[in-house]
Amino acid sequence: MSNGPLGILMLDTRFPRIKGDIGNAQSFDFPVIFRRMEGIGSADAVTAHPDRPRVLAALEANARALAAEGAIGLSTSCGFLALYQDDLSAVSPVPVATSALLHIKQLAGKRVGVLTASARNLTPAHFAAVGAPTDTPFVGLPEESSFAKTFIGNGTILDRDQVEREVVTAACDLVARHAGIDTIVFECTNLPPYKNAVQDAVGLPVFDVLDLLKGFHDELTGAAGGGRRAVAG
Repeated sequence: MSNGPLGILMLDTRFPRIKGDIGNAQSFDFPVIFRRMEGIGSADAVTAHPDRPRVLAALEANARALAAEGAIGLSTSCGFLALYQDDLSAVSPVPVATSALLHIKQLAGKRVGVLTASARNLTPAHFAAVGAPTDTPFVGLPEESSFAKTFIGNGTILDRDQVEREVVTAACDLVARHAGIDTIVFECTNLPPYKNAVQDAVGLPVFDVLDLLKGFHDELTGAAGGGRRAVAG
């Protein structure tokens, strides 16, 4: 099987992408290629009421371009694009794993809680689109947080230490609010840099988009001992 790259469909953003973020090639131990979806920004994805035809059209056009460049599978730079898992899979020339929310179905039997970029905008439809229970508990980063100013507001400055504190606090809140959670999934593709801090704080395993795409790439390339299986259309 080909050991080709994964293609990442990137939102049109300007915020910093440190190692661990999906938009930094150093976050991966396999090849990736990025393609910016011009004019499709955070506000187009992180919303409870997206312009679905417009976003899907951009996803499809850029998916075809990435496949033409040699991508053997595709993901996206925003977990909210889970909403398009089936629709994009139907038109993409290569397999698709849109979002870390795909972990939830794979973690059947676990009591999963989700940490999201925006609790106000995460809807049952996002969970249903990836075969996850629509009542999956979740907590979002505060709307006035440093995290939100950078990643939702598309700011140019990232206060990494402050964002880490906010992410840890939100994870602790998630566990406190929802008894019995034994596993956390990061919806947001900007959260993996803070995974170790969260695991240390709450003492629970955390799954993020990098875990998902490691398993996805292993599956596509036939790599031995691949990670958790990715659901791809």
